[in-house]
Amino acid sequence: MANKNKAEEEEEEEEEEEEKSLMGKIARVLDESSSTNAIHNRKLKQLSSLRSSSSLFFSSFTKTLTPLFNFQKRTSSSTRIIRFISIFTAHKNPTISDKFLEDFLRYLITASAALNKTARFRSCQILSEIILRLPDDVEVSDELWDEVIECMKVRVGDKVPMIRTYAVCALARFVNDSENSDVLDLFLQTLSLEPNAEVRKTIILSLPPSSETLTTIIECTLDVHEAVRKAAYCVITNKFPLQSLSIKHRTIILQRGLSDRSLSVSKECLKLMKDEWLVKSCNGDPLLLLQFLDVETYESVGEAVMESLLKDGMVDVREDQSIRHFIESTRDTNEGEHTQSTVLEAEVAFYWRIVCKHLQTEAQAKGSNAAVTSGTEAAVYAEEASDKNDLLEKVLPATVSDYVELVKTHLVAGPNYRFTSRQLLLLGTMLDFSDATSRKVTGAFLQEVLHKPLENEVDVDGNQYIIGDGIHLGGDRDWALAVSELAKKVHASAGEFEEVVSRVVKELARPCRDRTADFMQWMHCLAVTDLFLENANHAHLDVQRVALRCLGIFGLLEKKPSEELVKQLRLSFVKGPSSVSIMATKALFDLAMWHGPQEIDRAMGQDLLPQPNINKKNFSLIDLSDSNQSLNIELLDLLCAGLDREYWGETVESDENESVQAILGEGFSKILLLSDNYPSISAYLHPVVFAKLISLYFNIEAEELPSTGGSAVHVSRLRKRASQASRFMVQMMQTPLYSKGIEVQNENGSKSQENIDGSVEESVGFDDGEEGLAIRIATEVVSFPMKKTAAGKAYMSALCKTAVLLHFRSSEQATIKVMRGLLNRVIESVLQDKELVKDLKRLAARLEALDEHPDQNLSPDQADLVLGRLELEEDLGMDVLTAELQTPVPCSTRPSRSRRRVIRQEDSSDEDETPPCIVSATPSLISSRSQRASKTAALSKMIARRDVIVEEDDEDVDHHDESSDVTSEEESEDEFAE
Repeated sequence: MANKNKAEEEEEEEEEEEEKSLMGKIARVLDESSSTNAIHNRKLKQLSSLRSSSSLFFSSFTKTLTPLFNFQKRTSSSTRIIRFISIFTAHKNPTISDKFLEDFLRYLITASAALNKTARFRSCQILSEIILRLPDDVEVSDELWDEVIECMKVRVGDKVPMIRTYAVCALARFVNDSENSDVLDLFLQTLSLEPNAEVRKTIILSLPPSSETLTTIIECTLDVHEAVRKAAYCVITNKFPLQSLSIKHRTIILQRGLSDRSLSVSKECLKLMKDEWLVKSCNGDPLLLLQFLDVETYESVGEAVMESLLKDGMVDVREDQSIRHFIESTRDTNEGEHTQSTVLEAEVAFYWRIVCKHLQTEAQAKGSNAAVTSGTEAAVYAEEASDKNDLLEKVLPATVSDYVELVKTHLVAGPNYRFTSRQLLLLGTMLDFSDATSRKVTGAFLQEVLHKPLENEVDVDGNQYIIGDGIHLGGDRDWALAVSELAKKVHASAGEFEEVVSRVVKELARPCRDRTADFMQWMHCLAVTDLFLENANHAHLDVQRVALRCLGIFGLLEKKPSEELVKQLRLSFVKGPSSVSIMATKALFDLAMWHGPQEIDRAMGQDLLPQPNINKKNFSLIDLSDSNQSLNIELLDLLCAGLDREYWGETVESDENESVQAILGEGFSKILLLSDNYPSISAYLHPVVFAKLISLYFNIEAEELPSTGGSAVHVSRLRKRASQASRFMVQMMQTPLYSKGIEVQNENGSKSQENIDGSVEESVGFDDGEEGLAIRIATEVVSFPMKKTAAGKAYMSALCKTAVLLHFRSSEQATIKVMRGLLNRVIESVLQDKELVKDLKRLAARLEALDEHPDQNLSPDQADLVLGRLELEEDLGMDVLTAELQTPVPCSTRPSRSRRRVIRQEDSSDEDETPPCIVSATPSLISSRSQRASKTAALSKMIARRDVIVEEDDEDVDHHDESSDVTSEEESEDEFAE
């Protein structure tokens, strides 16, 4: 027994030594194969001999590869080793069984499920290389292939992108198998969710050609990564012949590829078009390629294809296929017979139109280069330009008459040749119309085209239906553009085109004006008018103004204003002359008041918020000189910026009573008056707008002031207007514009609004009411720094005269106490105006009567709360409230005397002159003489003789002292008294 164990141990030791020796030999072979691929064939023989010489080869081989599964870097040497291993494994030796292949595949399947990502990566990499190199007749069990497929399907969802890439490469061998349709479904599902571009590229390259995969591959031509887009074009080139694609798919592929922003993608698309489609499928014939693309439907794609082919020199211009040759070959055809041989095909007409345009452009470019160079280089350019012009002349019709007859032939041929006729019209713009005869012939033909009625059909009931859009000439915008291009080429003189077309419009409008035209004649007249308006030179301002007026009316008729219409009006408002900006301003305000400002902003794509910003407190600052910025802002911000613009250009004589700012002021005034109809406009913007309107009102007067020092007359006039404006604003606050109900008084004495339906609506808070305005005015008077100057006194007097007009509600007790606390200091500021002092005292008496607790003082917290809501943060130093306001003037020690009573006669009108107030004299009270009796008697006599007459007249301004820069105190008081 001991001998047996000893023999087994010796046998194991021999196997270990043999395995170590074999691992060393395998390692040397792998190490040598990592240096270059050139010796791989020789090393394959060495490794194959090692495999056939020992039964321990598989274990030794896998143990030798263990360091490779832990090597993370992707180097050239490791790549060569993996290539060598995959070639060795996939190599089929007839003398050796496939047991090694199966064992190694199972080994790789196990390694692909390892936790180490490097081991998973190397196993998937080797496995994909082996599968791609295996021959088709290899004998592997179906169970093993199922294990490989399931393992790789799991690795497609691995978190490492490179592992997913090699898993897709491994499954690509099985995607064409009908038994493994789930692999294709997995690819299509993964492609739409895959974030890595390299994985998406690998999936696209692995997709088989089918109608299901074609749609997916074409969608990948819009991928964000250029490598994926290039791979999509490679797959289309190699797997999808031209005839297997629909016309729509062909045009989409070319349209996207030729206009791709990546040069490598556009080159791949150009390679597909030239090498595969043009050369192999169309035998190098561009006309046949255009037939595959249906240029009648996809004209823009055909233009891009022809331009690319002409640029690369893939088009051979042959004179025996030119239009001139076609005309000469069909000249003997009987008139009136329009067979296939007498008319051009759509692709032929399109082809020669693009070719002639290219030749003309090239000739002009070469001629320009010859003009700016000299010597031999200029001669070369001139020769090339001459060659291009000669070739163009040989291609085009010999005479203008031949050209006109050719176009007429296609027009008579019917609507099926409308596309061909349009191509020929555009071809005519390359002809020479320098002589009068050619212009006369072509002009007569254009008259026929313009006068030709719109094409229509009649149904079984006798109703007529217009063929086309019914708006443009010929029922098609492209047709109208072609006619206008040819007409402008023929009638190239200044104003000739406008004269010719307007004459046609006049003739077509005659039955419309006489009310004898049917709807077909009306539509024809409007179509020609549209052609005139789109192509005429509208340099005259009256034309632009009328056009903007029509745009404004059309915007009112639209259910929703269009972006193009609003954009044009905004551009005309910002960049147009004064008269044009006036009309654009009117149109914008009309649209804003009809549709709402938010709807206008939504038309320009500015509806960024789901709800209107009702808390907006100010307008945005805008630079109207930046046209791009003016298109990306809200409408009211744009119009408000117009109020601040200083110069709107020179005013036309017919607009001497109108200006852009005047129209803006009128429009904003309407918005303020009808603010209830526009809840999307923030209420916080109303005072901002009103302030701008007041500033605009005084702007003209301020500009008229002399530049040096001002004038007393102008200053007095401005003060009078300011006083009137302040009274007007107070009247606007106190008198609602639209009465919605009856004002009632609640039990607590506050006023509320009773609506028609019986509901009661509370009035606004004091911060937005008259109480808040009165406190703000009192604060301004108390804190005003320039009280000693004549202008400062006049300013404070005007403020106080406005304050006495305001009313307080009994429900606002806190504001009443604050105002009472400020009145003493207010009265001190205007002591020079006795009548104003009396008015302020009457206001104080009214406030004391409204005060429910006149003897109680207002706490500092309550006062700070009121001032905080009014955004007044200054320390006003309010007096402590008492039962009766103290008289600010110290009491006199002299005996009291009766004062003369002033009899005032008030007029209801604020603007008329106040009649003179006569103060009647009353005898003084007799008192005992003191030490200064003589002085007192003298003063009494002076007072008795005095007859005070207060007379207010605007003409007193003329008697002011001309040497003074500002009005005197008495003059200021008189002006504000008015």
